[in-house]
Amino acid sequence: MTRQPRRPRRLRGLLLALLALVPAGAATACTAGDDRPRVVVTTNILGDITREIVGDQADVTVLMKPNADPHSFGLSAVQAAELERADLVVFNGLGLEENVLRHVEAARESGVPTFEAGKAADPLTFQAHDDGGPEEEAGQPDPHFWTDPDRVRKAAGLIADQVAEHVDGVDEKTIRANADRYDGRLADLTAWMEKSFDRIPEERRALVTNHHVFGYLADRFGFRVVGAVIPSGTTLASPSSSDLRSLTRAMREAGVRTVFADSSQPKRLAEVLRTELGGQVRVVELYSESLTEQGKGAGTYLQMMRANTTAMTDGLTGA
Repeated sequence: MTRQPRRPRRLRGLLLALLALVPAGAATACTAGDDRPRVVVTTNILGDITREIVGDQADVTVLMKPNADPHSFGLSAVQAAELERADLVVFNGLGLEENVLRHVEAARESGVPTFEAGKAADPLTFQAHDDGGPEEEAGQPDPHFWTDPDRVRKAAGLIADQVAEHVDGVDEKTIRANADRYDGRLADLTAWMEKSFDRIPEERRALVTNHHVFGYLADRFGFRVVGAVIPSGTTLASPSSSDLRSLTRAMREAGVRTVFADSSQPKRLAEVLRTELGGQVRVVELYSESLTEQGKGAGTYLQMMRANTTAMTDGLTGA
């Protein structure tokens, strides 16, 4: 979390000067929407959470499009400028938005208040390879905190604090009420997930994924992470033949025949593993790092987590 002193809006003086040169009616028409408070969010998962808290109190701009990969998406010049015009920037951090973090840093250095949600959510670290984690990243913070809804509850409360502190023009009581209401929905989500996962026998609570993204969920709900096809916390890595051999050996030893893959590339993953394991693999699609468009299965964080919980429970119980 990075707290900066409040800054004046740098364009306001220029706008006031320009207003003196145009008729009052035209000036009102041109600038009525420009003075709204602005919150800019990097990822669409955090964007959804932030919108629940902010409501209609400020404009929330989300930089990452639906179905995008947070590790690889980039910004246009217009989007980069949005960061420096914001009253508050909310970002995941811990290395997740690999092509965007430099723009966030530039905004911070120019005086924009920024909030690193991942760092504030009591992050876990990647475990050593023998424990199902990426060997080269062992000991590094895992950025995928949103797979634990309890950590999202903590992050959401802190986002509300940041909005109340740094965003002029919002009604703090409304922000707090929105945050309290959303906190209740997140608590309900946790309870529902626990009840759903109780259907999975202890010996079947083993996860193999396309890359290491569900460590927080495993820690919170009592799963074992057997391994990942891409033995890394980022999709920008790629598996070697030795990585695949190690994974298939671990899967055989654990008796695992279900792999959970990001919905954006399940066919490619299925082909690789079915070749290695002689076709005896079931690939179940999950929404791991991005929301979808509305109505496409995971339009909100709550929908994403419920869809994933159902898919994981059915996939590991044979339903």
